[in-house]
Amino acid sequence: MLARMTTEPEQQIGVGSPDAFQRLWTPHRMAYIQGENKPSGPGAGDGCPFCSIPAKSDEDGLIVARGERVYAVLNLYPYNGGHLMVVPFRHVADYTELDEAETLELADFTKRAMAALRTASGAHGFNIGMNQGDAAGAGIAAHLHQHVVPRWGGDTNFMPVVGHTKVLPQLLADTRKMLADVWPAGS
Repeated sequence: MLARMTTEPEQQIGVGSPDAFQRLWTPHRMAYIQGENKPSGPGAGDGCPFCSIPAKSDEDGLIVARGERVYAVLNLYPYNGGHLMVVPFRHVADYTELDEAETLELADFTKRAMAALRTASGAHGFNIGMNQGDAAGAGIAAHLHQHVVPRWGGDTNFMPVVGHTKVLPQLLADTRKMLADVWPAGS
């Protein structure tokens, strides 16, 4: 049963001392914080989610587009709406391990991701990059992935700055379909 919505804040016991702040609960983030679906080791057979995603349907895997050597997938724990990653099918940890064809397709998919995000959501800019290794902050260091994070003028508001929380206005499945529908064809 759905909880009824009220206009008055409800006192909740156990959330700390009463203060003037409302709480935006994001319990789905706990899976990320606790390392759910993180590989147990560096090998492709050690539970790597980037190796298992391609075996799923595009809808179930949140895959936006597939190439011959790489695919684009939405981030389950996005920094912004539309945050996706370009991932090689082959299980490699370091950018220098990509062969020439993989490097070219990764670059091409990054360009296509930017075009799709501009078309679908009017992104004004992007943060694009890879975190190489645990020391550099890679959430899954064993499998290379490049982040493509859309940005908009004024998108830094009080929620991420003060509340350390992002508000995502759309379900990931809907975002995946929207981007897949406008994904540009290869050149």
